[in-house]
Amino acid sequence: MPLLLGPFVRCRFSATLRVLWLVFAGCTCTGSEHATATLPAAFNDLLPHFLVEPEDNFIVKNKPVTLTCRSTPATQIYFKCNGEWVHQDDHLIERTIDPATALPIMQVTIDITRQQVEKIFGLDEYWCQCVAWSTTGTQKSQKAYIRIAYLRKNFEEEPQGKEVTLDQEVLLRCHPPEGVPQAEVEWQRNEDVINPGSDLNFFMTTDHSLVIKKARLGDTGNYTCVAKNIVARRKSNSATVLVYVDGGWSEWSKWSACGADCSMWRSRECSQPSPGTRGKDCQGLDLQSLNCTSEQCPQTVSGAEDVALYVGMVAVALCLTLLLIVVVLVYRRKKEDLDSDVADSSILTTGFQPMGIKPSKPENSHLLTIQPDLTTTTTSYQGTLRSRPHTTGKFSMTNGPLLDPLPNGSHTLHNGKLNSDPAEFVSRLSTQTYFKTLPRDVANTSYGTFNFLGGRLTIPSTGISLLIPPEAIPRGKIYEIYLTVQRKEDLRLPLAGCQTLLSPVVSCGPPGVVLSRPVILSMDHCSDACLDNWAVRLKKQNYEGTWEDVLLMGEELVSEPYYCQLEAETCRLFTEHLGTLALVGESLHMGAAKRLRLVLFSDAYCSTLEYNIRVYCMDDTQDVFKEVMQMERQLGGRLIDEPHILLFKDSYHNLRLSIHDMPQAHWRSKLLAGYQEIPFYHIWNGSQRYLHCTFTLERLSLSTCELTCQLCVWQVEGEGQSFSLDFNIAKDTRAVDAEFLLMDISATALAGPSAFQIPYLIRQKICSSLDAPCPNGADWRMLAQRLKLERHMSFFASKASPTSLILDLWEAQHFHSGNINQLATVMADIGKQEAMIFLVSDGEC
Repeated sequence: MPLLLGPFVRCRFSATLRVLWLVFAGCTCTGSEHATATLPAAFNDLLPHFLVEPEDNFIVKNKPVTLTCRSTPATQIYFKCNGEWVHQDDHLIERTIDPATALPIMQVTIDITRQQVEKIFGLDEYWCQCVAWSTTGTQKSQKAYIRIAYLRKNFEEEPQGKEVTLDQEVLLRCHPPEGVPQAEVEWQRNEDVINPGSDLNFFMTTDHSLVIKKARLGDTGNYTCVAKNIVARRKSNSATVLVYVDGGWSEWSKWSACGADCSMWRSRECSQPSPGTRGKDCQGLDLQSLNCTSEQCPQTVSGAEDVALYVGMVAVALCLTLLLIVVVLVYRRKKEDLDSDVADSSILTTGFQPMGIKPSKPENSHLLTIQPDLTTTTTSYQGTLRSRPHTTGKFSMTNGPLLDPLPNGSHTLHNGKLNSDPAEFVSRLSTQTYFKTLPRDVANTSYGTFNFLGGRLTIPSTGISLLIPPEAIPRGKIYEIYLTVQRKEDLRLPLAGCQTLLSPVVSCGPPGVVLSRPVILSMDHCSDACLDNWAVRLKKQNYEGTWEDVLLMGEELVSEPYYCQLEAETCRLFTEHLGTLALVGESLHMGAAKRLRLVLFSDAYCSTLEYNIRVYCMDDTQDVFKEVMQMERQLGGRLIDEPHILLFKDSYHNLRLSIHDMPQAHWRSKLLAGYQEIPFYHIWNGSQRYLHCTFTLERLSLSTCELTCQLCVWQVEGEGQSFSLDFNIAKDTRAVDAEFLLMDISATALAGPSAFQIPYLIRQKICSSLDAPCPNGADWRMLAQRLKLERHMSFFASKASPTSLILDLWEAQHFHSGNINQLATVMADIGKQEAMIFLVSDGEC
């Protein structure tokens, strides 16, 4: 009789049962075949039991996992995942015979992908089990749980450096990053793995902290906590442990013989132990003297010996006089050199100062402490780089050590706003072939003329700026540079799949200018700043208008012309190539989220029964907020509540908006449905960076002015925000104005020293002091660590002057809020006393 294996497969029995099952074993079912077989009567009374059951597993990155189930005897086996049967086409089935028992064995395997697990993200754990049938009954295997493996980048607690005395106990705490599976932890000292089993002076606690039972001098070093699992390996910041020894006094020596001055002495040394590794010196005297008794004093000498004594005293006096003369001459020479250097620096402050800067004090030493007056940089003063007729020789351009002469001596550098018409400037640039995409939006364009002293361009109230460091423009060159934000819809980037725009589209140029070192472009972004969730790419538009990937965040190479620091809300881009740039993010899983800013507006004036509330959902960047505010001011709208931030996840779920809790006796909503909805793809992939919904309310009487309600905005199966509104629609009738726009009144263009917090001359001294490697680490590397920039060590090290790049980044981050004294304190902590000049105030000079 035939054995039915499925609708498309038959295996026939031979005379003997063993041969029958050998034939059966050669039949393999895949694809559309069923995992079903008919057992011979000899096995009808047996329940299936499992030889192999599915086990827990982890999905690493995008690699699927395979689950296996093997049972005997069984007529069919199927997998069930999260309560639902897996389609038979997804099963791979094999049949064999147990040679010892002649029982049939059926094995089934399935693959589980990352997408399948992510579909239930946040709802439940993903599990699978297999069910085996025989003619007697069924059996279920154990459940196998499938989890997506990950390891976050940031440690929840990192070890902190300590200075301890010899034999003191040391505790270094470490809480590794969150991860699945949980990360294993090991410790390193100076990059060497610590093994507590071989060195019993070390002990690792259950919470991964490291204990040094008794600190030894050899335990001084840099300690690093290392966390690793099947996905990645993370290192904490290094913590420096310094084991020091305070000095102790040795025993006093014996008293010496009585000397010619009728005194005797004894001594002791700071050697038991000697102070080591910043330990304290011994306290007290190391030399002690005592007058002798008259009997012990030697007899005084006279005659020839007295003459020799007087001659010796005269010789000593002459030597001291000559030494004093040499010291005075050297001091005067150095003072003249210092005055010359300080005088030369006056060119940097006078040629670029706006008219509002108060005059400096007459003493040359004060010039180094003058800080730019940023409140007056909106004047239209223009200075020229040419020799002044009434200055002495040491102020001339050709003699100064800081400035090279420029051709013809008549190039003009601008400080603050320019005299020329901005519209004329944009129109003139737009006629050039390589400026064909330059918008004519003057309100969102900044420009200026710069030379090797550098400067800064800013588009107010957008978070967009371009820092041009000193020496970025080659000496002898003058560049007219612009910065603009693109708002035309036809210039938006083409997005596909899980991609979304995370930043404004920014143009800076002209393209193709030659730069000696990177400039820094700062712009907002709206991602959750977790690179574990994203593949963030920097895109650039080429001359043909095509967008190209030029950088993948987190995988930057120091040899590339672009390098990026991604902060919580801002992106700082180092580049030597100007052009049109933007950040695009591609979500790696449904946990990726972008920040949306929710803003409510209403009509400033209402003379009818209808009243409109407009809810804007926009990317959380300052440039979009400014654009919406400007548009609402034209519409006569007013802001009715503080903006809220919503994390919008890549879960394919739409955004819903609803209004509730209105006083029914006075107001009603004209919305027919219970809520309004914005499709997911309009927000994630759309070219419009802000969307809005309007709630039209109707008051039952013109005398009704008080409105209270609850307005809710939420993502389906995700995060939500609510606005509690309670206001009088007739009292506050102010339209959106500069107060609501929060306009940035700083100048759009600053050239020369007024664009920087650190004076040029001081900057040069800092760079020369920190660029050279120092054996104890007191160089640019320590500066980067103190400023929390150690992630970029390799990038800084690849440049000729690492310190200058660190100072450039500090200037870009702290132009409006930076405290120069805080930077000076960091320098002082490093041990560079040159920084103390920052702390000198006018009153102390």
